[in-house]
Amino acid sequence: MIVRSFKDIEGTDRHVKAASGTWESKRIVLAREGVGFSLHETVLYAGTETSMWYANHIEAVLCVEGEAELTNDETGEKHWITPGTMYLLDGHEKHTLRPKTDFRCVCVFNPPVTGREDHDENGVYPLLTEPAGA
Repeated sequence: MIVRSFKDIEGTDRHVKAASGTWESKRIVLAREGVGFSLHETVLYAGTETSMWYANHIEAVLCVEGEAELTNDETGEKHWITPGTMYLLDGHEKHTLRPKTDFRCVCVFNPPVTGREDHDENGVYPLLTEPAGA
């Protein structure tokens, strides 16, 4: 059994700040745990814009605080995301998030991330692997 709090990982290698300066993520469950998914709390900052494309991962996002506009960059369809709203990128959709306020969400990735990922120039997380228990 693993018991861990977000406070426990503040300032560690599990607390990742994007090179773009638009978000930070506390990665509470990673590939090294060997459970088949990763779990994160991510904050995207108000007034920013982040374009993403998880070509190598499926991501589920649950908004727990704040408001943001989500655009499916492939179709142009827009959604207003508020607390209690979930979106699932089950088709590897290219998308852009524009937070009106600081936007805090809980994210699940499959396959799990290692904790070292950041978006590349295409908004993609590389597919990094790590043996369980590493």
